[in-house]
Amino acid sequence: MSDLLTAVSIMFIVAGPFLLVANRYNLPTVPFFLLAGIAAGFGLDAFGIPDELTLEIAQYGIALLVFSFGVGIDISAVRSVIWDSELAALAQILVVGSVGYALSVALGVAPSEAIYVGIAAALSSTIVGRGLVQTGIQSRLVRGRLSNSIQFVQDLFAILLVLVLGTGLGTGTAEAGPVVMAVGYGFALIAAAFLVNRYLFDAIGRLAGDSDELMILGVVSLLAAFVGAAQSANISIIVGAFAAGLAVRHDPIEYLGLFNGLESVRDFFVAIFFVTVGALITFPFVEAGWDESVGKLLIAGGLVVLTAVVKPAITTAVLLFRGYERRTATLTALSIDQVSEFALIIAIQALLLEQISETLFDAIILAAAVTMVTSSLSQRYDEQIYRALVKRGLLPSAHGKIDAWSNVPDELSDHVIIVGYGRQGKRLAQTCDDLDQPYVVVENDPARRETVAAESDAVVVGDAMEDYTWEKANVDDARIILSTVASAPVSRRLLSYNFDADIVLRASDQSEARALLEAGALYVSVSELLAGQQLAEHVEALLEGDLTAADLREERQADLALRADVIQHHLQ
Repeated sequence: MSDLLTAVSIMFIVAGPFLLVANRYNLPTVPFFLLAGIAAGFGLDAFGIPDELTLEIAQYGIALLVFSFGVGIDISAVRSVIWDSELAALAQILVVGSVGYALSVALGVAPSEAIYVGIAAALSSTIVGRGLVQTGIQSRLVRGRLSNSIQFVQDLFAILLVLVLGTGLGTGTAEAGPVVMAVGYGFALIAAAFLVNRYLFDAIGRLAGDSDELMILGVVSLLAAFVGAAQSANISIIVGAFAAGLAVRHDPIEYLGLFNGLESVRDFFVAIFFVTVGALITFPFVEAGWDESVGKLLIAGGLVVLTAVVKPAITTAVLLFRGYERRTATLTALSIDQVSEFALIIAIQALLLEQISETLFDAIILAAAVTMVTSSLSQRYDEQIYRALVKRGLLPSAHGKIDAWSNVPDELSDHVIIVGYGRQGKRLAQTCDDLDQPYVVVENDPARRETVAAESDAVVVGDAMEDYTWEKANVDDARIILSTVASAPVSRRLLSYNFDADIVLRASDQSEARALLEAGALYVSVSELLAGQQLAEHVEALLEGDLTAADLREERQADLALRADVIQHHLQ
């Protein structure tokens, strides 16, 4: 226990200064966490911490991360793009995985070990792709839904691999009986998780009452129960942790305190994960001989190219083939261009079972660290990468999805275009209905498509950053454009089009609002200012007797009910 506490303390003490530098200069945190891990690795060696303990920390850290991200899976939202995601995930697994396997065999890796290189090339990281690089807004866009859905499909495939390869099947030593038993136990745990999610989780919430602490304790107890069941069945704790995450009801409104608490836990173990990966890196030519280092670099280099270049290219091609717009396809692909934490846990498991050599393990760790750095950079500059590809004519246009999902009457003219169908968008649509003013809603969340179509006569499900979306909305005949999206890139993109229609935008702060007004916006709303103005108007009406306390309360309850309804649609 003392060695464990010493190891974790070293990691956080070393990571602190690196994280401060990253935050001070607004730099991606992943490279600095990895650098901290490299530095911590020397500290661990100095204190005599064995490598086996570092591997154990990595396993438990990944298990808890898998749990926290399992909690974040919204099955109802995933369903909106699941078929296209399955195709993209299958293409990655078959094509990239097969090429990775063949490449490693060509480099002299034994076929039984080459399987693990193919797995590392095929799977993408849920941590980087979903947790660190996607904001709440991005995760609800088409590309966010696609990325989450692809990763969910890959996670299920990875769980199957963990179960199968953990029996020693990769070496040909396992019999069919243990493999079937392991897979059966794993799927039994996942089935139990869905049953708990559907029938038991709300009961836990009722027993906890209004206590967030009791709710968190109940969820931790669920985690312990599923992990204990996995250990009793002699299968990986990763499977139990993933099942425990699925058992938690995805309802951030009803269980707000719980989700805020789990987010803090996730951030803690994200740091542990990246620092541990850095600590596991073995440097070629420094900590290994010449021949071993060359082989390690060749495998790691090939894995990096497959993961950071070939995998995004295949994903983009599949999504374009399925009719998604080129920006959506490209940005989705750039969010899954890294080695998965599942690949690392599989590699750790294989190393402990002596199914792979330390050289191959070191190559996979090195490639994972490199791709997590390159992925954080590609996410930071994804828009520039996309524009460069378009400028060079490398991305063909595709509009099949927007045509299939959208419905705009041909005769629509002199209309209002409402960008976004959240709380503000819904209010604006109701106002247009009251005034008999024709309008079209532009929405980029496929999970909202059915809701918008049921409540509006005209809808375009597409990317506001792309020309075809506006062509579909018949912007040339529009009267005014009302954007409810507090996104500076979207707002500036709208102003760059030079539409004849007036443009009303939304900003997150006053300085941004002033800049947008100077750039040509007719009006820019700032939620904080509008809320203060509305409060002052309500107080004035109450004091002057124009509004009774009962009327004010009823109006506020109606507003909150509308907000809750909009958020619930957002989650569906």
